[in-house]
Amino acid sequence: MSADATFKPWVKRYPGGAPDAPATLVFPHAGGAALAYRGLGTALAAAGSDAYVMQYPQRGDRLTHPAPDTVGELAADLFDAGDWAALGPLRLFGHCMGAVVAFEFARVAESKGIEVSSLWVSASEAPSTVAAAPALPMAESEIIAEMVDLGGTDPQLLADEDFVELLLMAVRADYAAFNRYGCDDDVRIAADIHTLGGDTDHRVSENMLRRWETHTSGAFTVSMFEGGHFYINDHTADVAELVHAL
Repeated sequence: MSADATFKPWVKRYPGGAPDAPATLVFPHAGGAALAYRGLGTALAAAGSDAYVMQYPQRGDRLTHPAPDTVGELAADLFDAGDWAALGPLRLFGHCMGAVVAFEFARVAESKGIEVSSLWVSASEAPSTVAAAPALPMAESEIIAEMVDLGGTDPQLLADEDFVELLLMAVRADYAAFNRYGCDDDVRIAADIHTLGGDTDHRVSENMLRRWETHTSGAFTVSMFEGGHFYINDHTADVAELVHAL
């Protein structure tokens, strides 16, 4: 990392150790906090990347920060959190909604002349397909049912009223922004796009991942792992090695 680079304190950094370690920025799923990606950040650092895990408003140490109205505003908020130009070519990794946030972050970065070498898309529908998809739920009971269906959240935590209250605030903020999102088929970034998914994910299929190819003017790949929507929890080290290798 450049000695001149500065970042908001809520950007969680996991140093890769080498002075010239490439920067990998991690964008959590809807309702996800930076803490949930500590394992991936640590694995990326072990693989040789400088990992920077984003914290969205309405959770963790940004609990009182107002929620952006749109995914574009959220991406701009995250872009303004750091001196990304000082890090050289960036790698971006986003899981589920985080992949769309990362895509919009890449658009902002490229418009500012900052090179993004690759966007890693994990278990996410393509930007151009979001608007036609069913709206994400906003009612408490429906959100909880959605969390149970997707997996990735400890059922014991969902029985904790205080946890659920904070979770609902974060999820509603993210879902509201995502429900307003739209993107045309012909919107592209220069960065390569590499997609990853679980072979038993009942929400995001391999064919849905392949729709991302229309959004890059660079290279495109698809890699599938054993598991469901949160396959990444069982393959964290393998995913980190793959991201760092390209």
